[in-house]
Amino acid sequence: MSDEQSRITALEELVAYQAKTIEELSDQVAEQWKVIEQTRQKLDRLTERFLTLEEQSLDAPAITKPPHY
Repeated sequence: MSDEQSRITALEELVAYQAKTIEELSDQVAEQWKVIEQTRQKLDRLTERFLTLEEQSLDAPAITKPPHY
């Protein structure tokens, strides 16, 4: 095999390896995006729940000292 042919083969191997790596990274980014969306939905639900509880606590009577103080 000539020097030029071996260089072409090495470049082809490198390109194939990089293409595989890019595909794997793309799959990981897609999976992480799903996790981010799930986390965002949970945060939205928790925020709503917190705001509801906060509104309910504002309606509660004020804490006063017992008469014996």
